[in-house]
Amino acid sequence: MRVDVITPFPGMIEGALGDSIIRRAREKDIVDIVLWDLRDFTEDRHKTVDDYAYGGGAGMIMKPEPLFRAFDAVIAHCPESRPRVIFMTPQGTPFHQETAWELSREEHLVFLCGHYRGVDERVIESLVTDEISIGDYILTGGELPAAVVVDAVVRLLPDVLGDFDSAEGDSFTGELLDYPHYTRPAEFRGMKVPEVLISGHHANIEEWRNQQAYERTLKRRPDLLKERTKTKRMK
Repeated sequence: MRVDVITPFPGMIEGALGDSIIRRAREKDIVDIVLWDLRDFTEDRHKTVDDYAYGGGAGMIMKPEPLFRAFDAVIAHCPESRPRVIFMTPQGTPFHQETAWELSREEHLVFLCGHYRGVDERVIESLVTDEISIGDYILTGGELPAAVVVDAVVRLLPDVLGDFDSAEGDSFTGELLDYPHYTRPAEFRGMKVPEVLISGHHANIEEWRNQQAYERTLKRRPDLLKERTKTKRMK
């Protein structure tokens, strides 16, 4: 997979995706993450990427010219590609694990990171294929949301995780949240690992995990169970 990120602050992306599992995926050439500094595509000595909004109002708007030039440069490097172009915005479709799986099947993703008050609408109308939100709140820019989506997607690629089952069993991959996990020691400060997990009885362990996943979902995210019931009724 190739991932291009267009941003006026590439250091924010590299800081988030330059370590741990994603770093190893990049080193193994499973994913190629290319950062494009938007200011390299300006034509004035101040490297201006924003301007005042037509119609007035507070805040600055990101200019279309640098973004279009940066996107053209991306396509010039991948002339045969037809990438999904993602704009991170609170107005977008909520990001879910299902979306991460969908995007993980793509060969090329391009992220446009907004900043300031917003982005010239012509950029969104002409270039963007997907508008995605990671939640109903506002951040200073699209860099951190883009990094969140890239992380969620890349970890699903084959050979990125050491044990692929650790991706298959994630919360939200199925209909329930994940069950509790334990590791050694079997007892710590008086707290013991449930006996069933050290019994070696795989059927009982599986039953316990399923029950724990259901109870945890019921307690923390009952909305998921309501949606599950609704889907079954529709079928």
